[in-house]
Order: sequence, then C-alpha cells, then structure tokens
Amino acid sequence: MQQVNIHAAKTHLSALLEKAAAGESFIIAKAGKPLVTVRPYDPDNSTSRVGFLKGLIKVPVDFDHLGQEEITVMFEGAVIKP
Repeated sequence: MQQVNIHAAKTHLSALLEKAAAGESFIIAKAGKPLVTVRPYDPDNSTSRVGFLKGLIKVPVDFDHLGQEEITVMFEGAVIKP
C-alpha cells in the first residue's frame, strides 16, 4: 500500500483520490508516521444504525408519558391530571 506524507497528499490530492476511487488504497503519514488510510467507498459495506436493537428490547406503549407525574411535581410543584 502506498504511503504519502501530508504535503504530497495535498499537492497530489486529485490524482490520489482517482486512484482510491479505482480501488487502490493509500496511507497518509505525518513525518513518516502513518495517520490515516484512504480507501474507496463501498456502499454495500456501510452499516445502518437505525433499528439495530429491533426485537431485542421492548418499549412500553406509554413510553412518552413515563414519569410524567413525578416530573410535573419536580418542576411545577403540583400534579395536573389530563
């Protein structure tokens, strides 16, 4: 895998990105010490966090009203029932 220093990466960014888009990963280094790896984007490899606990937890139907009386007492000093 090719390693380039920051200055060279800034100077040749367009060419390096073209290579990465074509599938050739490279490392950007600072003073010879590797910092990051640049690799082509793979849309099939992206993970979605939405719904990752589906089926593992159960949310109560009245979730948005849990503790409403206690919160009202703390902030308003009185319980107001709808």
